[in-house]
Amino acid sequence: MERDSLSVPETVVRDATGDQALPEMGVLEQVWETDPIDPADLDAATREAVESLDWSGVPDGGEVAVGAGSRGIANLSTIVAGVVAAVRDLGYEPFVFPAMGSHGGATGEGQRAKLAALGVTESSVGCEIRSSMDVVEIGRTDERDVAVVADANAAGADAILPVNRVKPHTDFDGRVESGLSKMLVIGMGKQRGAKIAHDWAVDWSLREMIPEITERLLAELPVVGGVAIVEDQHDDTGIIEGIRPEGFLDREAELLETAYELMPTLPFDELDAVVIDRMGKDVSGQGMDTNVIGRRPFAINEPAPETPDIKRIFTRGLTETTHGNAMGMGSADVVHEDVLTGLEPDKTLINAITASTVRGVRLPPVVETDRAGLLVALSTGGVVSPEDARVLRVTDTMRLDRMYASPALLAEARERDDLRVAAEATPIEFEDGQFVAPTPHES
Repeated sequence: MERDSLSVPETVVRDATGDQALPEMGVLEQVWETDPIDPADLDAATREAVESLDWSGVPDGGEVAVGAGSRGIANLSTIVAGVVAAVRDLGYEPFVFPAMGSHGGATGEGQRAKLAALGVTESSVGCEIRSSMDVVEIGRTDERDVAVVADANAAGADAILPVNRVKPHTDFDGRVESGLSKMLVIGMGKQRGAKIAHDWAVDWSLREMIPEITERLLAELPVVGGVAIVEDQHDDTGIIEGIRPEGFLDREAELLETAYELMPTLPFDELDAVVIDRMGKDVSGQGMDTNVIGRRPFAINEPAPETPDIKRIFTRGLTETTHGNAMGMGSADVVHEDVLTGLEPDKTLINAITASTVRGVRLPPVVETDRAGLLVALSTGGVVSPEDARVLRVTDTMRLDRMYASPALLAEARERDDLRVAAEATPIEFEDGQFVAPTPHES
């Protein structure tokens, strides 16, 4: 079967849905009070974070392995470059290693390319990048005898310094979730370590596993600390902080609470349909943040968030930076054919195997146009008029400051201080069945 044959023509959808009217759409903006770090102060904040760590145990001129991951972290290359410069100014020789589990197709060159796509190159950060999938076993856990592995280049250095954003995880809730500890356990563990962690997550939850293995890594390896980043609702850098090994888990847990408070979410708890223009690994580990869409259908032994309740999700495409990895597309109810044409099956399946979430890469029904996707979403979620339909269109689950909204939601927004109606509702314009209006974040 040809791949294109999986895409259902709009004419077929319209014949099936009948004379389904679509709601008009206006523009909403979320009102947030933020205090990001000025771009001109990022270097100074990064240097302060590095200098706050205890370097007394690192020999003069020693090698420092700086771990960098593959998520869409704001100012990542600037921050990593600042870390590298600060380490060198302290008298050490830094190198960067990808701490990203199986991403990049689980190859050294693939992970180097993944970093480059995020702006982290040898020229941009000012040091060598050592990218390999080789790991060494540094011990085993006490009770379950699980192998604890780490990137061979990092394990051979005189000091290890992970750099990562602290944020809620998409697959589980715990004391620490996505951040420095997860980077050490899963990111620095490369494909083997990530696979071990996710395999054992079936019987030993990630919420318990990550802290225990983190403590083992801190005890066995020369981890000098970590550089933690917390972003605000606009995905701007709000906090850059150095965390010492002795307070690693406790301080990361505190920063996670802050990250939860700052995390952008959809401003409504009940929605008939949400159109998501793009998904990808740079947006969320599950392509679409499960904490935002209220769906966690592929997590192992973990409940879904209580809100929001979204009847149907229509996803329109993949980000360029995800490089075809469509992990999490199974959370959508229907997808545009651009998701299918942009899909790299090998990368997607490797990620799914490593994370033990193969259901997360199930391909939903595919339609050839935006109008067809919206018709499918609204005609399968119950009886609702265009005037009462609660519909949003967002850029992705990370950029939620500006969105298109139906009249019912605009009316509700006028009664709230945290929302502003930026444009009144008008009929949706299509050209050959595709949306004419640009993605909300760029409108």
